[in-house]
Parts: sequence; C-alpha cells; structure tokens
Amino acid sequence: MNIVKATRKFEEWLNLRTHVINEDIKFKHQEMACAAFPFLRATFYRWVQIWPEICDEVANAPRVIGVGDLHVENFGTWRDAEGRLIWGVNDFDEAAAMPYTNDLVRLATSALLAIEEGKLALKGKAACEAILEGYESALEAQGEAFVLEEKHSWLRDLANGGLRDPTHFWKKMDDLKPVRGEISVSARDALEHHLPSRAKSLKRRTNPPIHLAGSTTEESDK
Repeated sequence: MNIVKATRKFEEWLNLRTHVINEDIKFKHQEMACAAFPFLRATFYRWVQIWPEICDEVANAPRVIGVGDLHVENFGTWRDAEGRLIWGVNDFDEAAAMPYTNDLVRLATSALLAIEEGKLALKGKAACEAILEGYESALEAQGEAFVLEEKHSWLRDLANGGLRDPTHFWKKMDDLKPVRGEISVSARDALEHHLPSRAKSLKRRTNPPIHLAGSTTEESDK
C-alpha cells in the first residue's frame, strides 16, 4: 500500500466516524506537500504501517500506553487544578498500547526533520540524547508533572515571555479566514459568557490543523 492509497483509506475511515470538512482536508494535503516535517505530523496512520518494517530491531520492545503521534510540536504549557504552569505532551488523540520505542523513535525523527528545516536550533545528536535523557528521567520520577514554577524557572520565563508579547498571536488571528455557516446558539452563548466585559463583538475564524486525525489540537477554532 502506497501513501496515496493509505491516505484515501484513512480519510474514508475518518468520514465514517466524524464530520470532515473537505476544504480542511485539501488544506492539510497542501501542508503535507510543503516539507517532510508537516508530512510526518499529518500521517501517523502511515507511520503505524511502515515503522515496524523499517525499525524492526526496536519495534518488538515492551508495550506500554504510549502517546503514538508524538513529535516536537505536541508539547506545550497549561495550568493545572492548582493554577501552576505545567509543561508536557498536550495531544493524546492516538494514545494506545504500543512498544515504548514508538514514541522515542517518532519524537527523534520529528526533531531531526525540524532541524533539517531550520525549525529547531540543535544538533541532531544533541536532540536525540536529550530525548533519551528526558525519557529516562521521567521514568525515574514515575511520570511526575513538569511544574515550571518549582524546578524549571528558565522554561517558565521563556513561556511567560511569549505570553507577554501578543503581537505574533494576534497577527495569526487576523490572518485567519472567517468561518462559513452558523455556530449553534449554545456554543455562541458559552463563548460570549466567557468574553471580557470590554469585548464588543465575536469574530469567527478558522485555521485547519495539519494533524490528519480529525482533531483540533492547535488554534483550530478561534
């Protein structure tokens, strides 16, 4: 099975389980064709088919509950129940029982592709060593949360620094195309309820994610 047939069969399967917007699928295909990194992000279904053949020496490793579609852009920050700033994996759409090596190999592959495309300022060997070291440290800590306020102030400062400069974020928002059609009354009411008191209007825009699993893991509905 080649990539064209694999993509067609995946999208047919996806259509049976959720509502798919054809314009978004076309946009994803365009992004996939731009470079190797977005192609990797968008084709986990193909990765599942061929990585055991290409990496047969590690594909038979012990099985754990893995992330699955892991790559360098599937990490981010959020606030936990205590209001602390946490950093870690933020996309678990494809989580399942699989060899633990899947996450390591896929994350390392994404890092190497990102480095080749100038999106990650690291040497390939350093990136792979950091991934392995981080995985081993997380095992020793028994999956302890990565709390920025407590032990990782440098990353906290980096994250907060980005939040303090909204210019890039709002430019991306202004460049998005308006959503076609109407949203439900309940959805509109929920959005308007959480708007600040000084807000005057609600603009509906969309930016299809590159991910091909039908999820909206990034700024997909703004």
